[in-house]
Amino acid sequence: MSLGAEALAAGIAARQRSLVEGLKSWVEIPSISTEPARKADVQRSAEFLRDYALKCGMTTAEVWPTEGHPTVFAERLEDPSWPTVLVYGHHDVQPVDPIEEWEAAPFQPLERDGLLLGRGTADDKGHLLMHLETVRGILDTRGRLPINLKLIAEGEEEDGSDHFEATVRSHRERLRSDVAVISDTSMLAEDVPGLTVALRGMAYWEVRVRSSRTDLHSGVYGGAVLNPIAILADMLAGLHDARGRVQVPGFYDAVRELSAGERQELAQVPFDEGGFLSEVGAIAGGEAGYTLMERRTTRPTLEICGIWGGYQGEGAKTVIPARAAAKLSSRLVPDQGAAQITKLVGDHLRQAAPPGVEVEFELIHDGRWVETPTSHPAVDAAALAVASVWGRDPVFIREGGSIPPVATIADELQVPCVLFGVGLPGDHIHAPNERVVLRQLFRGMQALGLLWDAYSELGIDGLGVRPG
Repeated sequence: MSLGAEALAAGIAARQRSLVEGLKSWVEIPSISTEPARKADVQRSAEFLRDYALKCGMTTAEVWPTEGHPTVFAERLEDPSWPTVLVYGHHDVQPVDPIEEWEAAPFQPLERDGLLLGRGTADDKGHLLMHLETVRGILDTRGRLPINLKLIAEGEEEDGSDHFEATVRSHRERLRSDVAVISDTSMLAEDVPGLTVALRGMAYWEVRVRSSRTDLHSGVYGGAVLNPIAILADMLAGLHDARGRVQVPGFYDAVRELSAGERQELAQVPFDEGGFLSEVGAIAGGEAGYTLMERRTTRPTLEICGIWGGYQGEGAKTVIPARAAAKLSSRLVPDQGAAQITKLVGDHLRQAAPPGVEVEFELIHDGRWVETPTSHPAVDAAALAVASVWGRDPVFIREGGSIPPVATIADELQVPCVLFGVGLPGDHIHAPNERVVLRQLFRGMQALGLLWDAYSELGIDGLGVRPG
């Protein structure tokens, strides 16, 4: 490491404590985007981030209102001839139920044993402050960044990102950049660094079945009329065969199968199948013919996420309900389109219902899959930065989850997306006792310092390369 690099590393390391204290303060703001009563808190969260960005050296920071919750934009432009990097994250958080399972109050951060517990510590406030404190460390050491840097943090990622696409389109010129770095992902373990290079897309639906105008007495009408719960159960049971394969005609037609080389590469990723299942007490299932890792990251899915109908209270109520309903979700892979899959699944369910039964099928939200070639110079530079800090080459991770805003950034801004997050599987994101391993954030800061230098050396032309 050169003397210049040593000074930079020391300058960035000096910001570790301010990251922790800043994160503690931010976590105290309960920015739950899915709860209408928290609307003012999400606004406060946006204002906190705006002010924090200015303190860390961003020269511009703004709160952009949307029809939902606000988005934060910040930038520091050093030289128009230098590459411009756009960082994405989100400042809203998930609800905290069940509250009784938390070790401490979810919005009263608890620091212990190298961890920080609290809602939003890992997902995604910690990642955003990792970026901003890195900026402060570089400026303290050098006085300027080696790149132009922009940051966008939305306030409703946990609520479907309904207004993010419109926000990006209306501010496309302000967001123009050469590469995007998304820090809302994780690594496999502290000693197994990784970079995410693919995300599945998704579609989420509600299906409603109705077979009478009103609820019916089960003694008077039982055995003489159709039961919507039984109808819906049959419809849902028919979505898969005994080997876990989706039975919707055309569902797999557009799926791009992995090459033998890609399957071999995926097989090399360290993954403890037994531990993965036992940690949550689950039983393996899914599409036969594929490994558990392939099923959870590279294969399309069709899942039943909720079902209801009839009387749900204590005691008995002897009625045949008029309606039943279910929530469904599908994780999509290259080259499946959400619109086409929505049509196929909706048509299949309608055809599966008996004549005369009313079936409503509604798309709640969707998002496209994302894939960044591992051969892209922006990914290669990130891999080298991670390897330098963690002391070993990162594995390339295909993530089973979905981040719809990544597809929006890729499509609307036409830039490669590098998914660099430092979370861990045990961070309990979306669950009680969410936590972040502080050392992961500190390492992430060091890797970002190296990455910005690498992107500076690549230049605009180097980052604009599109591998064949």
